[in-house]
Amino acid sequence: MGVREQMRSIKLLEEVTVRLLRMAATGLPEDVLEALRRAEKEETTEVARTQLRAILSNIDSADRLMLPLCQDTGIPIFFVRGACLPHLEEGIRRGVSRATSEVPLRPNVVHPLTRHNPGDNLGKGMPLVHFEPADVDYTEITVLPKGAGSENMSSLAMLTPSQGLRGIKEFVLDTVIRAGGNPCPPTIVGLGIGGSADQAAYLSKKALLRPLDRENPEASLAALEKELHHALNATGIGPMGLGGKTTVLGVRAEMSHCHTASLPVAVNLQCWAARRATARIMKDGNVAYSKEGFD
Repeated sequence: MGVREQMRSIKLLEEVTVRLLRMAATGLPEDVLEALRRAEKEETTEVARTQLRAILSNIDSADRLMLPLCQDTGIPIFFVRGACLPHLEEGIRRGVSRATSEVPLRPNVVHPLTRHNPGDNLGKGMPLVHFEPADVDYTEITVLPKGAGSENMSSLAMLTPSQGLRGIKEFVLDTVIRAGGNPCPPTIVGLGIGGSADQAAYLSKKALLRPLDRENPEASLAALEKELHHALNATGIGPMGLGGKTTVLGVRAEMSHCHTASLPVAVNLQCWAARRATARIMKDGNVAYSKEGFD
């Protein structure tokens, strides 16, 4: 690839990244919106309905004014699937920097010890980019802006195999109850099971990418998601932790095989501002965008 082609690839990735971050920051996917609307209709107390109406009104204003729907625009986390384009990370970095000033996004990325803020959401290890090779003729980029309120409620447990399914359920329930109103419920619960400690944490975040109206293809995980969904909503924590029937909008689980002596489990909570957007870049340079994903 010549220098001109390299620059063209970086520019394309920069433009795609800016558009993805703007889409994600200013509006929610339809499946999340529908779940919030349904919750508002089904809640039985005025306090819970008021909280959900305020959330829906806020989302409507953000969409109409093309402004971020939450003051915490998150840290930029990307999931890349398919062919790895040349200079992909460079293009994404340029896009994050530009989007921070153009959308605008709050500069959330700081040095963990000095707390120095570069001001452009870039830094060592940021933006965070997860790669997943796939035998396809396109590159798919999904952005998941992650706010601190819900991220700070993440939890990891290295259970013993004898604790099994019961131990997994107890850990999820304990995590959500302990979080209470801190992650701005109603939340979406990302659950990662198996692998190693780091793999479980990754799976718990990847699980948040699956739309709420798309069932888990693995029957055992689908059953677990439904059971936990009902159990968590029975806790009564409710919208913004003020009581009600809707503590979670859904539970999403991913699994990986693990060591016979190990059972890692990770929970990653996503607040009601469950933002995500995906771009599919074809070989000819055409790009398709979606908040709901393509398949």
